[in-house]
Amino acid sequence: MRPEILFPLFKPVTALKGVGPRLGQLIERLAGKYLVDLCWHLPTGLIDRRFRPTVAAAPDGAVATLTVTVDEHIPSANRRLPYKVLCSDDTGTVSLVFFNAKADYLEKMLPLGATRVVSGQIGHYGAEIQMPHPDHIVAPDKADELPTVEATYPLTTGLTSKPLHRAVRGALDQTPELAEWQNVPWLEKQAWPSWRAALFAAHEPESQAALEPDDPARRRLAYDELLANQLALAMIRNAARRRAGRAIVGDGRLRAALSKALPYELTEGQRDVLHEIQADMAQPQRMLRLLQGDVGSGKTVVALTAMLAAVESGAQAAFMVPTEILARQHLETLTNLCRDLPLRIQILTGRTKGRPRLALLGDLAEGRIDILIGTHALFTEDVIFKDLALTVIDEQHRFGVHQRLNLGDKGIAADILVMTATPIPRTLSLTVYGDMDISLLHGKPPGRQPVDTRSMPLSRLDQVVAGVQRAVNGGARAFWVCPLVEENEQLDLAAAEERHGTLARIFGHDQVGLVHGRMKAKEKDQAMAAFVAGETKILVATTVIEVGVDVPEASIMAVEHAERFGLAQLHQLRGRVGRGGQQAHCLLLYAEPLGETARARIAIMRETEDGFRIAEEDLRLRGTGELLGTRQSGFPAFRLADPLAHQDLMEVARDDARLILETDPDLEGPRGPALRALLYLFERDAAVKLLRSG
Repeated sequence: MRPEILFPLFKPVTALKGVGPRLGQLIERLAGKYLVDLCWHLPTGLIDRRFRPTVAAAPDGAVATLTVTVDEHIPSANRRLPYKVLCSDDTGTVSLVFFNAKADYLEKMLPLGATRVVSGQIGHYGAEIQMPHPDHIVAPDKADELPTVEATYPLTTGLTSKPLHRAVRGALDQTPELAEWQNVPWLEKQAWPSWRAALFAAHEPESQAALEPDDPARRRLAYDELLANQLALAMIRNAARRRAGRAIVGDGRLRAALSKALPYELTEGQRDVLHEIQADMAQPQRMLRLLQGDVGSGKTVVALTAMLAAVESGAQAAFMVPTEILARQHLETLTNLCRDLPLRIQILTGRTKGRPRLALLGDLAEGRIDILIGTHALFTEDVIFKDLALTVIDEQHRFGVHQRLNLGDKGIAADILVMTATPIPRTLSLTVYGDMDISLLHGKPPGRQPVDTRSMPLSRLDQVVAGVQRAVNGGARAFWVCPLVEENEQLDLAAAEERHGTLARIFGHDQVGLVHGRMKAKEKDQAMAAFVAGETKILVATTVIEVGVDVPEASIMAVEHAERFGLAQLHQLRGRVGRGGQQAHCLLLYAEPLGETARARIAIMRETEDGFRIAEEDLRLRGTGELLGTRQSGFPAFRLADPLAHQDLMEVARDDARLILETDPDLEGPRGPALRALLYLFERDAAVKLLRSG
């Protein structure tokens, strides 16, 4: 139950005076649906209205506040022409210019002969000095109501600054005084204001410095958000650890047989992470471990070895992946690797229906299946294991914290191993995986050649197509990835379909496949299967092929408009080729002219294949907002904290969260109620529920 003191902040934005359904919809799209979301919508710039020159001395482009007399109204005969109001002081005349203006409103605001204080941006047009659409018009006796410094906020189409300002001010006025949740000695050492004072200060910047992340008010708010995040993760971790785990120690027979069957030796990196994972599994506490491995570093073999340890101990293992394509690929890979082992591996997806499904569920419950591979379908209630000891989850950022725990609950506190091929800078891994221990897998299996990465302008597209044609004639297969068009699926789709049409005319319609996000799962699978089988030679795709698709024969990756992709995404895409040991090529096609950031990104891609270095560079170049290129990536979207600028605070928040839970695990001590309010304030309600459920 949310504390009553926070109720005002969780009213809908339409509860504010003057915010009707239309305006409410715009504000919701921009900031969020509650008043608290408006509080988190911080300004990004400011307008200084303290400059008060005479009319003649007002420079072009400056924001100026003028005191003038209203001389003449010049209405326009044509609606498309502006309405002008001529005003003057002792030094000259300024035209106040209004488009789509209502004459009666302007005559009331600016009566002839009256003195008015007007503030806005000055424009010089030949000899004429203008102020188009003044921001403020007041009588001299109200001049002190003019804001001297005015914050500017990010806007959205259809929403102007005035109604947004009013809404933000209305939300701030509803904020209650809350009990202090921060450690008081730490707060005093930092010389930070209280939460409410910090919020008002952040929305009323007096200078450019007040907009920077190191401003005391902004650091205070950032720390509050980071503490809520770290406390929630630590509580989830504690709840998972509180349930007694079990020690899983197999006799080694299946692992030894796998080791013999493998056509290669495990790399030193693989052996190191296996040692960490198996040591964890042998402990009586529940394992919660993240395996972060670069593209193609050999995580699947590591996961299989861990699952064999569980099977050796007489239990079962589950392997969960985000898509059906991946599930089928893993089934094929694991079946091939375990061909000579006494092992029963099955697959369960949304497509497994009717009698086959009932038979499979019966085998699972009776213990006749050792390893079950599947998609979200593994979550459904009727999926019951006889004895699930280990859950492996691939591409964790596609699943939330609670989903990973849910699957672990299908066994008696089953161990959880999460894997991702998206290297994440340490800063961010604390924010996303603060509830887990982390293993890093470096290096690639022997025999993998570096991918030859080149960049060229789109103006040379004909040469690229000719090069791909030569390679395809020589037996190669190619991915052709189409651009991401500013979060507009329609345009993404149009771009992919257009490119598919062009290539199909050149290569033949039966040789070019198409995969995009709008297709039904079945159609997607069919297009992928045709490419995997070699029935089609080129696969045109949007970024749906980014994660985990394994086509060993594919040796060319062409990425159109590479400048629109994030570094981590480009790295993921490049990792789709060269998996069969042959020389692979990645072509990054860009539109000219290239911006500075895009140029730097492409240079890094050509320079290195080290995903961890690429992730750090990506964070440096882009900041944290869109690190994975998709908003749906499971990363907490911070509103106030910048994990790059506030890295030091992240570390402190993590230590503070651990200390809080060591001394007061149920949040019932002196700081407890305030900390619960903090969790609710940042909508980490799920963590509070864990306290109740124990």
